[in-house]
Amino acid sequence: MARFLYTLFACAMLPWALLHLLWRARRQPEYLRHWRERFGFFPAVAPQPARRVLAGTLWLHAVSVGETRAAEPLVAALRQRYPDHRILFTHMTPTGRATSEALFGDRVERIYLPYDLPWAVRSFLRRYQPELGLILETELWPNLLAACREANVPVLLVNARLSARSAARYARFPALTREALHNLSAIGAQTVADAARLGALGAIAVTVTGNMKFDIEPPPAQLELAQTFRARCGPRPTWLAASTREGEEALILEAWKKLGAGETAKSVADPRPLLIIVPRHPQRFDAVARLAQERGFRVQRRSENQDIAATTEVLIGDSMGEMFAWYGAADLAFIGGSLKDFGSQNLIEAAAVGTPVLIGPSTFNFADAVREALACGAASPVQDADDLVRQVLALLADPAARARMAAAGREFSAHHRGATARTLALIDLEKAASGKTARS
Repeated sequence: MARFLYTLFACAMLPWALLHLLWRARRQPEYLRHWRERFGFFPAVAPQPARRVLAGTLWLHAVSVGETRAAEPLVAALRQRYPDHRILFTHMTPTGRATSEALFGDRVERIYLPYDLPWAVRSFLRRYQPELGLILETELWPNLLAACREANVPVLLVNARLSARSAARYARFPALTREALHNLSAIGAQTVADAARLGALGAIAVTVTGNMKFDIEPPPAQLELAQTFRARCGPRPTWLAASTREGEEALILEAWKKLGAGETAKSVADPRPLLIIVPRHPQRFDAVARLAQERGFRVQRRSENQDIAATTEVLIGDSMGEMFAWYGAADLAFIGGSLKDFGSQNLIEAAAVGTPVLIGPSTFNFADAVREALACGAASPVQDADDLVRQVLALLADPAARARMAAAGREFSAHHRGATARTLALIDLEKAASGKTARS
């Protein structure tokens, strides 16, 4: 009954879904590309002579950028373990799809996951016939999971995380959530706390496997690009506001203008430091550049692909897929999404390249990782934008402190590796139970 009522609600929301696509397309025209896939209409099957004979399809669902990047080590492991299988990615956002294209090219296929309507998800399963499904982090779609169970497609929730806030939202619909969790074949949770919250909601097959984001190695090309970025910036100190969210840039720019762009900054660093801002969402690149210009800063953009003038005060990182390079180029980094109540973005990439981290008070999306990074000295907490700028200036004036934080970050990152291997073992167990194992 709970899922029946949920389906009625989902059907009633179809007009809103269409309007939502049109609205989002005003700022991101990509939302109207491949829109039919969201309703269960997919490209035709290629003629047989043009297709490689495959043993099966491994389906991974990564809703957006963060989940897609987290899947990178898992995709590499799956391609090695199951070289005769097709890997199919499903996404919900254009930026997730673009990230998949940048990371994997034609080594994987990609489509949008259809909306959670019975006929749409059944159409998806008929068209692609996945042998196994892997949902990254936490996406519980009741009709999709029920259809997979009916079609004998085992689905695993991997790299699963569930904040207390998200758990409270799911708990409002206990019967629907319990049914969805029971339709999963297994769950690999990032932490003991994530496993406990999932168990409290009704999950019955939960293993703590760790966070696969620790297994992402900085690509050599990104490290080379970091050197290019650094050379373009010249000898002056640089600090990075990474993956910032709406409302945070204004706070940072105001504090930087008040405390960081005047005599205070000159007293600790000459030439004056360069602020690099990389917004989380590409549709906001132009708005953030205007925001900095309106506050009187001299601004350049990464897309100009030029050396940074000595008079430039703010550089806008208006590019996708270059976060490792930005971290590698900066003397220290602030992790966006943590000044305002967004729960923080991921600090693991910064730690992996040895970039000292500053992070605000809102960290519920990565609570355990942040707590451990703070405890080992890889990161330092800030209370607000003014405190952020004060700490930036202090650290830019203290190379020894930055070196200690960098070493702690690398050690912190190395200590938590291994989640991909544990997740792969979970997948192997499920495939063995279904009678489909890797070729020797």
